[in-house]
Amino acid sequence: MMSLLGRPDVDAGEVFVNFNQNITSLAVATSGGYSLYSLGSVDSTLDKIYHTKSDELFLIERLFESSLVAIVSQRAPRKLKVCHFKKQSEICNYSYANTILAVKLNRERLIVCLEESLYIHNIQDMKVVHTIRDTPCNPQGLCALSSSSEHCYLAYPGSVTAGEVQIFDAINLHAKTMIPAHDTPLAALAFSPSGTEIATASERGTVIRVFSSQDGSRLFELRRGLKRCVSIVSLSFSTCAEYLVSSSNTETVHIFRLDRSATETAEGHGGKQSSDDWMGYSFFRFLSKTVTSYLPTQVTDVFSQGRAFASVTLPEAGVRRMCAITTIQKQLRLLIASQDGYLYVYSIPTVEGAECQLIKRHDLRLEDHYAMDIKVDSPQTLGLNSGVSIGGAAGVPPAGAGAATGGATGGGSGGSDGKAAAPLSSGGGGDKPGGSYASAVKGDEPAGPSSASSA
Repeated sequence: MMSLLGRPDVDAGEVFVNFNQNITSLAVATSGGYSLYSLGSVDSTLDKIYHTKSDELFLIERLFESSLVAIVSQRAPRKLKVCHFKKQSEICNYSYANTILAVKLNRERLIVCLEESLYIHNIQDMKVVHTIRDTPCNPQGLCALSSSSEHCYLAYPGSVTAGEVQIFDAINLHAKTMIPAHDTPLAALAFSPSGTEIATASERGTVIRVFSSQDGSRLFELRRGLKRCVSIVSLSFSTCAEYLVSSSNTETVHIFRLDRSATETAEGHGGKQSSDDWMGYSFFRFLSKTVTSYLPTQVTDVFSQGRAFASVTLPEAGVRRMCAITTIQKQLRLLIASQDGYLYVYSIPTVEGAECQLIKRHDLRLEDHYAMDIKVDSPQTLGLNSGVSIGGAAGVPPAGAGAATGGATGGGSGGSDGKAAAPLSSGGGGDKPGGSYASAVKGDEPAGPSSASSA
């Protein structure tokens, strides 16, 4: 759901960090391999679910709490591997014409983002169901996929000169709406858990906006700061959708509270209010409109923008950080995972304007967490064809794939012309590989230290 792109951390030898879609686990990749952590008891301990030695990874995405992970290595940045980590098995791999810049997952779709195209796979069988070609140049791989199956929307930049957001229905495979979100190009995108709202930030970084992903109407406008323009690295809705958190290249992390009560009051609950309340609300609106009508547009915008509900000041600026807000053991927590190898856990105050309190700092480089260190010597193929080439790139089947899982070559141009993988019943060995893959997608096999040891 959230990853560090632009990758100056790779050259600096830093770690790659990424939360899954519902903020229940954290993926951490270093030069020596990757690990998956459970966040269920992060206030005190960080439990390692899985660890394996591998090539240095460029991207890693886990599908919710399932055993399915999608990885891209630095050695082969054009190849996507989909793996069942509990079975230590490679399900399939796809090669693309250019470097993979982002991978997004939900229970219906897998999205691969290249610089000027997007590939939409059906995650149940990994077939390419649609290709969005000739997108505006997107060197950072900026895109977002809703985690919701009901509102399965894909968002990506619609322009290289302005902050236009294109919303695409990834199930029905058609463009839904275009949102003129900002005057300058986009820097960050994030869907709410339900997929009905999308948060945006531009390269200027001073204003964050929230829109309806269904009709493009503006719902919130939030001001991160007035003094300086910054580069926003991540945006994330809380799992309860009541908060929005942003991090940037500065040392400050901002939390905004999305107060929908005022909107609901104005739109539909006026009849339930007392006459005094309604008179007061009406007078306030009249006064606001009267005063701001005499002021420049830039000034009135500042008056109408929401301010940060709470914030965190970290020791150092210039460190890329991913942030998330979730409920852990019935308590709301802010999680900050940084490329320098730390996971910070903060409590969120109940009073507006207060600083968040640090509860725990975990060192992601240490190997003394509860772990099962598994080295995969000879990964098996599970269920789907391997070595599939998309968009003209040469497929590179894994060793031992042989004729049983022989690669197919992707087609040329067109809307959705990528060659699809074989059906679940073909290729690979083992017991009912199709069923194992389906279980991995559905998350029927809980992943934990005990299950990892039995893999």
